[in-house]
Amino acid sequence: MATWKPRIAASSSYKHQGIVDALVADIGSGILKPGDALPPQRAIAKELGINLTTVTRAMTEARRLDLIEAKVGSGTIIKGALTSPVQGMASLLTDLDLTMIIPPQPPEADIHTHLIHGVSHVLNGASSHFLSYQESTGTEAARAAGTKWLAPRFGAAPPADRLLVAGGAQSALFAICSLLAGRGSICTGTLTYPGLKSVCSALDIPLHPLAMDRNGIIPDVFESCCRTLKPKAIYLCPSIDNPTTVTMPLSRRQIIVSIAQRNDVMIIEDDPYAELLDASLPAIASIAPDITWHIATLSKCVTPALRVAYVVCPSALDVLKLASSLRASNPTASPLLMAIATAWINDGSLYGIAAAIREESSARQAIARKVLKDWHFAAHPAGHHLWLDVPVQWSAAEFSALARRSGIGIVPASAFSIAPTHPEAVRLSLGAAPNRPRLEQALVLLDRLLQEPRFATGILV
Repeated sequence: MATWKPRIAASSSYKHQGIVDALVADIGSGILKPGDALPPQRAIAKELGINLTTVTRAMTEARRLDLIEAKVGSGTIIKGALTSPVQGMASLLTDLDLTMIIPPQPPEADIHTHLIHGVSHVLNGASSHFLSYQESTGTEAARAAGTKWLAPRFGAAPPADRLLVAGGAQSALFAICSLLAGRGSICTGTLTYPGLKSVCSALDIPLHPLAMDRNGIIPDVFESCCRTLKPKAIYLCPSIDNPTTVTMPLSRRQIIVSIAQRNDVMIIEDDPYAELLDASLPAIASIAPDITWHIATLSKCVTPALRVAYVVCPSALDVLKLASSLRASNPTASPLLMAIATAWINDGSLYGIAAAIREESSARQAIARKVLKDWHFAAHPAGHHLWLDVPVQWSAAEFSALARRSGIGIVPASAFSIAPTHPEAVRLSLGAAPNRPRLEQALVLLDRLLQEPRFATGILV
């Protein structure tokens, strides 16, 4: 059997692509034949004067393209001849950013077509009201649709006079925190949504970390914080928490509510992933409506293009206060998007889209369980993300940097931490990949990287 002479195709944009392009060219020209052996990856890296990680990424892509296979006693060999010479196959490989939690877009949902039809429907409607400025609380029709959408998590439709339609959850969160800013500090889990961190930093609101377990924030820790630090609000992501993926059970929700009520603490309930749950859990706002601000965005369960969020406030007066706060930055949701969301809720389209996305997320979680079976991670079976513990030889920051150099963006625990220390873990968004095969390719590469010792990647021990 011939042994391949490693090289990097000069026409390739990236080194790892160049290695695969060279393999493709040599197989197509007959230089490499089925059964021919490839040198060990370390030998290839040494021969080419490049990092082992680059070679690992190239071999992962070559395996995905069905060019090579590992054979006992023979190492890595050429799997078979190409049916026709194909140049530049590796150039199809592009870097993949798994840092943003994005709902996957399954083909059967056809959200692009839905959006085209939605815009057309609104434009062809009898009313041109959406072309004008809207009420800061949202149109009456949009608020009615919002109460319908939220009814399953509330047990019944919340009162329309307590609901406001905002132009996204982040702007709503900023406005709510600004209302509470003069009242003192906010407490939240030791690992929390980075958007909250940026809001509190901008508003100079102190954040107090609360220890968490597999059911969410630990009640005794919250109680102690209330006694000693007297926070004015607690921030919770009770369903498929970002980043830990924890879903707070009903019993824990009730205990947290009881503590908040005893200590006069307001609750900010950011619940973007409730639609992904197998069985609907009651929103905290349905348990303690008079102390809870409930935020539900469509961006995380449908598409980021639909930046519409429904906010259920503690009272009708609080709706007016929130609208006043929003007017300083983002006075109203986009009238066009608000009209589309309203139409989709009323005709049932939104429920079908959400169901298809939930099914796609479940399929992607199954891929992750298969590929990352040797590693410990937390995930909800239908969640958009997972929380992966990195092996002991790595820190989360080092592994995230290695993954990024290999073309995959992931987020280390430090981005979510408000405590002095944090776990060595990273968050991966499974919905960010354009399709399942591309996701599996990225996870296979991450699996390979997790197996690498630090010294083999050029990172000093």
